Amino acid sequence: MDFALTEEQQMVRDMARRFAETEIKPKAAELDEKHEHPADIVKQLGELKMMGIAVPEEYGGGGMDYVSYVLALIEVSKACASTGVIMSVNNSLYCYPVQTYGTEEQKKKYLYPCASGEVIGCYGLTEAGAGSDPAGLRTTAVRDGDEWVINGEKKFITNGNVSVYGVIAAVTEKGKGYKGISSFVVNLEDTPGFKVSRVEDKLGILASGTAELLFENAGLPADALLGKEGEGFKQMLSTLDCGRIGIASQAVGIGRAVLEEALEYAKTREQFGKPITAFQGIQWKLADMATELDAAELLTLKAAWLEDHEKPFEKEAAMAKMYASDVTMRASIEGVQILGGYGYCNEYPMERHMRDAKICQIYEGTNEIMRVVIANNLIK
Repeated sequence: MDFALTEEQQMVRDMARRFAETEIKPKAAELDEKHEHPADIVKQLGELKMMGIAVPEEYGGGGMDYVSYVLALIEVSKACASTGVIMSVNNSLYCYPVQTYGTEEQKKKYLYPCASGEVIGCYGLTEAGAGSDPAGLRTTAVRDGDEWVINGEKKFITNGNVSVYGVIAAVTEKGKGYKGISSFVVNLEDTPGFKVSRVEDKLGILASGTAELLFENAGLPADALLGKEGEGFKQMLSTLDCGRIGIASQAVGIGRAVLEEALEYAKTREQFGKPITAFQGIQWKLADMATELDAAELLTLKAAWLEDHEKPFEKEAAMAKMYASDVTMRASIEGVQILGGYGYCNEYPMERHMRDAKICQIYEGTNEIMRVVIANNLIK
């Protein structure tokens, strides 16, 4: 068993760390305060091939592996969780299904622009009545001659307000449940009948847009169908597995920022004539944070390694996402506690980390659903 990174993986991690420290971290608080999409940063991430890390170079990506993706995403999310989830969705939820299920023509047309970072992609699954249960989808796609006509509304779509392309799930055959769901690759800028109907106000990840997408008799060309009709649910499961590795990485990055900042503060903050690191109560908080974050990172790297080696990784991705997000939420609460009053004020980034951490327990499948996924794999 070898825990050493390859030379290429170390290079990717170090490059992401330098970029995150110099270009992202200094702007993170302002982006959060202004709810501003980090367009310039995302463009630079594209130039560094981090918007399509595991996509082959011929389709505009970095041609690297998913372990490299995890390492880079941790560093980006450590600096700014909003930028981290923008990068995660483009890599995991958009590029992955188009690369995996798209035709050669679709890859050239729809994958290259997003993998190269020229534009951004999103993934449209969730609806008001369908999140944890995809069988509750109400968005429909009906074949009409040489096109598909889509009607429906998608909720809570990360990147939805800034995306040029999207993978959209819709019911193509009613009454068949999961087997009646199909996926479509959509040019959101060039689809009559489509609009972004609102952008949500949220607790955290404020520099990342979360949008409501509305399709009203929106016409798509026949070749917009991704894979075969009725295979959307199967595609959805593998896509979400990949996405959960991304969210686990985002959570680990937030947790790493929490630990570093809590440790730095505790070393300099004095009470009763000594730094608060001298008190066992603080030492134990820091020790628990460090131990749990190391375990979360190892779970995440294991899931990525399995994906790289084309082995089943559904259970491991769910474990990584569930554990990393729970650990980071606990760490962020303790981080605020260690900083005391300063932790509750936006003079320090700790309160932002706590707000950003919470969503990791919810999106890409709630942690309650992750436990169901894990249990089902064990029982099988």
